Amino acid sequence: MKIFPTESIRQLDAHTIESESIASIDLMERAARALAENITERWDTDTPFTFFAGPGNNGGDALALARLMAAEGYDAEVYLFNPQGTLSPDCQANRDRLAEGVTGVRFHEITTQFTPPVLTADHVVVDGLFGSGLNKPLAGGFAAVVKYINASPATVVSIDIPSGLMGEDNTYNHSAGIVHAHYTLSLQLPKLAFLFAENEPYVGEWDLIDISLSREAIDDTDTDFQLLEHDDMAALLRPRRRFAHKGDFGRALLVAGSQGMAGASVLAARACLRSGVGRLTVHLPFCNNFIVQTAVPEAVTQLDASDLRFTTAPDTDDYQAVAVGPGLGCDTQTEDALLSLLDACQTPLVLDADALNLLGDNRSYLGRLPRGSVLTPHPKELERLVGRCRNSYERLVKARELAQDTGLHIILKGAFTAIITPTGRCFFNPTGNPGMATAGSGDVLTGILLALMAQGYDTCQAACLATYIHGLAGDVACRKQGDIAMTAGDIASCLPVAWKMLASLGE
Repeated sequence: MKIFPTESIRQLDAHTIESESIASIDLMERAARALAENITERWDTDTPFTFFAGPGNNGGDALALARLMAAEGYDAEVYLFNPQGTLSPDCQANRDRLAEGVTGVRFHEITTQFTPPVLTADHVVVDGLFGSGLNKPLAGGFAAVVKYINASPATVVSIDIPSGLMGEDNTYNHSAGIVHAHYTLSLQLPKLAFLFAENEPYVGEWDLIDISLSREAIDDTDTDFQLLEHDDMAALLRPRRRFAHKGDFGRALLVAGSQGMAGASVLAARACLRSGVGRLTVHLPFCNNFIVQTAVPEAVTQLDASDLRFTTAPDTDDYQAVAVGPGLGCDTQTEDALLSLLDACQTPLVLDADALNLLGDNRSYLGRLPRGSVLTPHPKELERLVGRCRNSYERLVKARELAQDTGLHIILKGAFTAIITPTGRCFFNPTGNPGMATAGSGDVLTGILLALMAQGYDTCQAACLATYIHGLAGDVACRKQGDIAMTAGDIASCLPVAWKMLASLGE
């Protein structure tokens, strides 16, 4: 599913109007009907609704919605804010329809003084003040209205985007001037801002409202941002031939673990083996050998020269993919061994955890990594590579710059993990849940990714598929264990079910 910047969304609206030879007011009416269908499924006619409409097309959507809901028997009080005496043409047309008198609607047009209505916990407020075209923070009277909405006990539903929130970059926005919605009903497609952690208090739970924008225009309009979808991921799976053997599914090398951190090796190894690799070798210190051989008997172990930590770079030539990092620690000997491995390795790498922390002090190596390599940082690990970031948007911008400058793929982990390609394209993952915010979860992802790369999947496909199946396994585990009790081991244990679920979608 494509995610477009706000300017492109306006172009999609215009293309739909032109291609269907319909008036813009008719497209607005279509959107209002789709919104009404969603809202009337959530609340019955006993619920009092208060609509706050601005002077633009977002306000026009709110006015049309109020009229349609009143026709279904809902009690609606509408406040249209028109301090400049200028409405968009479609907002004006819907204002005129309400002003003529619609049964069930109490209509107020605010040009000067606003006397706020009493809002209770029983009320639903529909926020239609400003849409995604906003390009500066709200101030003055509109900011005061937003503060009043946010201070009320009412449930808040925002049309398309919470008023005051910008569609992409909110670095210089004013948080006090943004509506805190409980539900956001986005028209046709999501906004990039919905995927950033700091915007969750504004967006709340979001849903997509299909208003039948031109499919041809959506397909033909390019964007660097996309949300992964079930069918697309299922289509990436490669069927296995009846006469296949383990050599067909790659040899993978995992360099992981140190004293007290054997669990990282175990989790990554289990995930790798549960993701189809033909043969896995785990390079580890002697202190972890019996633990890994007992916990993951299917893996071959290769001992480091040290009993306690990674100190000796292994030969990587015989492997199709190599993963380094889980549980390594940041000892100086480990740092030297990592740099030696990076100097010699010509095999695509997955670098995670402590390997990334060590790279933070050796950034010159980033541009020397083998083609097809992947970094898998969480936000703090990324900032050790690119510097401090003020918010998720800036972090994404810097991650894209890093991917483009180094030719690497980056998996920036989070609630909507971003897979970033060397061309700057970003794929966001929708699977997963808060229960996955637990130690070892990233090690499981590393193991899955290592397995797919060893099997010969294209790096971008491997990164997208690994991230998606990791989240899907987490969702399976959450249904079994709940998001409080989940562990990373639960995620690894649920991989077989997740793979079967995805395979069945492709049948």
